[in-house]
Amino acid sequence: MSRRTDTHDPRSARLAALRVLHEADVRGEDPLVALERRVAADAPAERLRATGDAEDPELGDVRVDAFARSLVEGVAAARDDLDARIARHARGWKVGRMPVVDRNLLRLAVHELLTEPTPVPVVLDEAVRLAKELSTDDSGRYVNGVLVAVVKELGRAVDAVPVEDEVPPAPSS
Repeated sequence: MSRRTDTHDPRSARLAALRVLHEADVRGEDPLVALERRVAADAPAERLRATGDAEDPELGDVRVDAFARSLVEGVAAARDDLDARIARHARGWKVGRMPVVDRNLLRLAVHELLTEPTPVPVVLDEAVRLAKELSTDDSGRYVNGVLVAVVKELGRAVDAVPVEDEVPPAPSS
């Protein structure tokens, strides 16, 4: 697989996409509205960084590049299908009742599994890592379990990924 040309840092792009999706979910708005707001907010910071007048390490983590934009647009376009896929494997937890971070991480990862050439272990590792960093203590295991079930449903290999036989109980919020 060749290196992505639409991002310098796929992990940061995923984090930026997750932040946009999270913001839209919390506000109850279309992710594309939140995306455009984020892009508009990033534009002045990019101009300042380009001229050397400002340096803000936080902005680097949320910069929306072409990969992040495509992820958000893809999740927004396919949200009902993504939620249906997640719901089939989300034992004991309705998608709408999941912690907001978990719900949007799952949407993002399932979308990437369905549409991007990213290797399955990379998608799962990134989603689980973000769940552990940003959500509940149980979220990493739960996200992993749901994603492994989705990968199996898609008939894709789950090589090099710690696999649990079934989805663990839903995380407590």
